[in-house]
Amino acid sequence: MVVEDVASGAGEIISILGGLALWLQTLGVIVIAWIIFQIIALHINRQRMREVYKIKEDMQRIERKIDLILKKK
Repeated sequence: MVVEDVASGAGEIISILGGLALWLQTLGVIVIAWIIFQIIALHINRQRMREVYKIKEDMQRIERKIDLILKKK
């Protein structure tokens, strides 16, 4: 009788731990998906910032040319 109670108690503990492991596995997949999403977003934002800096440099170049033209008049 005692052996049967211990065996059934151990089975219940293993069942609970199995459910907990499944939740942890699901959480791990969600975290990995979030990390991949953040890496992709970082790459896209980096490309956008390069374009912004390029536009900024072009605007500064245009402003210098305009200043030169206005000084000549």
